[in-house]
Parts: sequence; structure tokens; C-alpha cells
Amino acid sequence: MDRAQARAELARLTALIARANRAYHAEDAPEISDAEYDAAKRRNAAIEARFPDLKRDDSPSEQVGAAPAEGFSEVRHRVRMLSLKNAFDDDELAEFDAGVRSFLGLSADAPLAYIAEPKIDGLSLSLRYEGGTLVEAATRGDGTVGENVTANARSIKDIPQQIDGAPDVLEVRGEVYMSHADFAALNERQSANGGKTFANPRNAAAGSLRQIDPAVTAARPLRFFAYAWGEVSAPLAETQSGALDRLERLGFATNPLTRVCTDLDAMRAHYAEIEAQRATLPYDIDGVVFKVDDLALQARLGFRSTTPRWAIARKFPAELAWTRLQAIDIQVGRTGALSPVARLAPVTVGGVVVSNATLHNEDYIAGRSSSGEEIRGGKDIRIGDWVQVYRAGDVIPKVADVDLSKRPDDAVPYVFPTTCPDCGSEAVREEGDAVRRCTGGMACPAQAVEKLKHFVSRGAFDIDGLGAKQVEMFYHDETLPIREPADIFTLAARDAENLAKLKNRDGWGEKSATNLFAAIEARRTIPLNRVIFALGIRHVGENAANLLARHFGTWEAFETALTGAEVGQGAAWDELMNVDGVGKTMATSLVTAFHQPAERASIDRLVAQLEIEPVTAPATEGSPVAGKTLVFTGTLEKMTRAEAKARAEALGAKVAGSVSAKTDLLIAGPGAGSKLKKAADLGVEAIDEDAWLALIGAT
Repeated sequence: MDRAQARAELARLTALIARANRAYHAEDAPEISDAEYDAAKRRNAAIEARFPDLKRDDSPSEQVGAAPAEGFSEVRHRVRMLSLKNAFDDDELAEFDAGVRSFLGLSADAPLAYIAEPKIDGLSLSLRYEGGTLVEAATRGDGTVGENVTANARSIKDIPQQIDGAPDVLEVRGEVYMSHADFAALNERQSANGGKTFANPRNAAAGSLRQIDPAVTAARPLRFFAYAWGEVSAPLAETQSGALDRLERLGFATNPLTRVCTDLDAMRAHYAEIEAQRATLPYDIDGVVFKVDDLALQARLGFRSTTPRWAIARKFPAELAWTRLQAIDIQVGRTGALSPVARLAPVTVGGVVVSNATLHNEDYIAGRSSSGEEIRGGKDIRIGDWVQVYRAGDVIPKVADVDLSKRPDDAVPYVFPTTCPDCGSEAVREEGDAVRRCTGGMACPAQAVEKLKHFVSRGAFDIDGLGAKQVEMFYHDETLPIREPADIFTLAARDAENLAKLKNRDGWGEKSATNLFAAIEARRTIPLNRVIFALGIRHVGENAANLLARHFGTWEAFETALTGAEVGQGAAWDELMNVDGVGKTMATSLVTAFHQPAERASIDRLVAQLEIEPVTAPATEGSPVAGKTLVFTGTLEKMTRAEAKARAEALGAKVAGSVSAKTDLLIAGPGAGSKLKKAADLGVEAIDEDAWLALIGAT
């Protein structure tokens, strides 16, 4: 894989994983299998490791879950609820152990205990107790902000309302789940009453907890396992295992299969033991979680951007089934990507009936990777084929193989369309891109609708009452159309001038129309980062939008920089490329968007309707290195390089790999060479490790 192919594949994986996160975490309606999701994240990580400078600002490795769903008030977690890094075989589990030891500076034979517990396939929940009373319950959401489901959580019998002997503030974290027997009984009742049935226990648990009416949740048989904690006013114990024992004494259910493992062999053995019991357990699990048991070591190890360094989930293999491929449909996304979807004869895979699968792109259908290498032994996929599909958990599967012995005589190779099925525009595949894209832009109804859905999404303008369903309705409306973002902010004025009032339409009334207009008006004033993200420019996700907003500060500065930039040259281009986290691909996409006449005109019409608030970089109060750029070189003797970098970033500093005129401080250990000389040449301050520790108060 060359660099161009790597960029294209990272872009494809980012879009795929973002869609999957929204579907799974926010909508309880997953679109791809756990196995495909895990494989996509692993491939993304592998490409980032090989090409670290190509890592995107909206990389899936920087994301956790999805934003909270509409209908609930928001709860900001005092301590973030992070996801776990995954391991898929014994070698990766061994790599995790070796990485922990390396970070801590421990030898391979030094004592190091881990706690192992089943990974429950349910919905993460945080319970906050103050003075022993349950005062708040929240879902994980995007890890920072979750949904307030306090009233619903009070109806779960495993969750105590009062606890004695706990710290004054205690956030207990765990998993809400539904047993197999309760799930089957619930579906029987739902079916008998003409209600919605669920695909599996995880969906049933998530859908039951996230009910607007707590009475519905109370009627559902939900359970809860505690496995961790967030904010605490006093430590629970010195070890993870001790803290779980404490939670159990406080009245919380903990998993009986939890064990302390004293070495890697014991970890592997306990994984095998739990896997052997998987089919007979009364609840769904999809792996085993291993955590460093010593909480002091956990604190030293700290966190990556979205996962703790001290824990890993060893996942179970996927599940397989065979079925007939009945059709291949093409869906067009926000960026014009043509995504093939397999329509399958319904088949039960691991207890769930599935009828759709992702086919990724035209190369995947043809039996090759985006780099031209054979997959599935080079066998292509044809309509009518008998195909093997796999899944793990509760989601749409992936086509894994084809049985050529059962291929119909009249089956012909699938010809991927070269025109958009929605607008008829040419669909082109740029060099290095794995995806074919419609060139119709906003003239393509599918792209226009998807861009508008993105514009009103939670991370962007988040307009109450204007969701995906309403966007489609307004886009196709003849009297009050919304065809581009600026149209949203002229809707009320056009309604006032139009005889066909919104309040007189099916599904709308005077109150709902008034509420929508008020919600739109409230979004006329909006922070710069949300505007940048809402524009839907390819390769610019939420993280990238935040970085750009913090760098430029105001819309005027951002707009001026992009207007004056030329791809690959000039001071404005150099400034854009110097924004931490912006690479050539993203910069090219930004500049191109602002220089395309139709897109630029649409942006200008939108901005004319808005008051865009400036954004300033957050300060880390009291930190002596907040906002500074640091470089570490030589051998550090008091902590590992990884630990030093993590400590600096936690204090608000940026850690760079090389010395430049923008470097504020060089920390040099024994053996420092060219970087120390360059710092001296540039007049950059250099200190030793002891001075660094004194500076941050760690001596």
C-alpha cells in the first residue's frame, strides 16, 4: 500500500466507523457486524501505525461511542467513560502485557496481576450516589456527555436506591443487560400485543433503558452488573479486585466469573474457560476484559485519547452462516460515495435474523482489495450466489465467502455503476480512492439530503425538531423547500409569506411549527467549531473542526485563510498545513471547497444568516506548560518516554517529535544528540529530566 492508497483507505474507514458508531450507540439500530466494525478499526490502526503522519483528525482511534440521542437531557460525565482497545488473538494479548510492562519499566518476569471478567454485551451506565442516595444515572453517550436516564434506572432491581458505607460521592459504572429467558418472554409479549420485537438482548436492553416513559422501562426485565467507577470522593480500595469486592458488599451485582490472573498463561486459561461457557451463560458476552489489578499502576499507565492503557478486551471470534444473495443495491452518501449493500435471503446467524450486509466497494465485490490483492481467493460476488456471512453480536453481517459449486448457471459478474443511481451524474473513482463517487454535488438529491442531515446532526447545528425525517420532507417539499443549509434560516420568513402554512400540514400543528422556528432561531448564534463541522467538508470531522476553530479563532480569520490559500503553495497554505493535526489531504479538501463557486456561494449564503461565535483554545489552569510545545530527547531515567509524553499532554502541552522554531522547551536526558544541538542553534530552552519534574511538581 502506497501513501495515496493509505490516505484513501483511512478516509473510507473513518466514514464507515462513524456511521457504525451512530447506528449502534445513538440509534440502537446497528448497520454492520461487530466483527466488521472490529476489523475496520484494526485496519485503521494498522495503517496509522505504518503511516503516522497520515492520521486524520477525525480518526476512529480518537472517537468514543456516539452523541446522546434526542429526547433526553444531557449529563456531562465528571470522569470520561471510555471504550476499550481490543485484542483478537493470544499474540495481541501478549503484546498488551508487554506494552504495559514496557510503559511501567517492568521486566518480563516481574510480578504483575490482572483482573479478568466477561465482557457483557449490553449498554454502559453510570450511577451517581451522593450521601448514599442514587441521584443520577446516565448512559455513556460519546464518553463525555450521556443521556439522563435516572428515572428509568431506578426501576432496575439490581440497582440499589440507597447504599450504606460508601464514600460521600460514588459513581458506579457497569452494564445494563437482559437475560436470554427474559428477552424471549419480552419478544413474545411484544408480538402478542402487536408491538416492536427486538433482534437480540442487547438491542432490547438499550431500547428499554432509553424510553422516554419510565413506566415502559419498569415493565422490562433489565439487569445490571457493576464493574468500575467514575468520580469517587475517597478510594474504594487499592486494587481493582478489592474495589469490586467493596461494590459487592455495598449491594451491587458483580460478575461471578471475575478472576485475578497472576500471569499471561493464567489470562489465556481464563479466557478459554469463559469462552467454553459462553453458549450456556444466561446472558450475552462478546469477550473477556483484562485490567491491571493495582490501581496505583493504573494511574501511572493513564489513558490514550479514547482508551485506557491498563485494560484490553479480548474479543470472541465471529459467527457464520450461509444464505442466498438476492440483490445488490447502491446507496449514495453525503460525500457522494456509492456504497453497495447486499440484500440477503433472511438467515439466522447466532440467534439473530439478518437480511443485509455491507459489500464495501467495487473492489470487494470483484474479489480484490483496494491495493489489487486477492481476497476470498479472488472469487467475485454475484447476484444469486450462495454466500457465507458472519457477524458477532447483533448487527448486519459481512459477506465472507462464496460457494462456487452452488453458483447459478446464469449468474453474471456484477457491473458496478459508473453513473449515480439517484441523479444520473457520472460516478468517478479518483486515483488512490477505494470508493467511486457521484460528481453531482448538491445537484444530486441523495448527496444534498445527506449533507442536510449532517448539517442538523447533534455535533453540528443540532436543531430540535429538524431531524433526518424532517430534512427529507422539507427537501422534497414544493412550497417550503430546504435545499441547502441557508434555506433553514429563511424557513420562518417564507412560511409567513406563504399561504400553505407549515402548521396546516399533516404531522404539524401550530405549536410544533412555532417550536421549530424558535429552535432554528436559537441556532443563528453558534460557535465556530460547529459551523466548520456542519459544512460537511470531506475529511473534516468534529476533532478537526475543533482544531481549526481553536487555531483561527474567528470565522473571518478562517474564511480569509482559505480564500487566500492555493493548494500546495503560498503563505496561507503553509499556515493551514501548520495547524496541528491538519495534513495535505484535509487541507486540500478545505481549500477546494472554498474555491468551488457553487459550494462557496452556498457557504456565503449560510454565513450571512448567522452570528458565528469565536472559539479560543482552552487553558489548563495552573499548568506551567499549557499551550507550549515540548520535545523529549535522550534517555529518561525517572519515567518512560511514553509516560512523560502522557503527563505533558495531560497538562495541556503539545509534544512534538522534532525541534523547530515553534518549540518552547526541550527536555534532554543522557544521550541527547542532534535535537539538543538544534535547540541551542534556535535558542530553544533546554532542561534536564530533574528540572522537568520540578517544573510540573512531580519531584
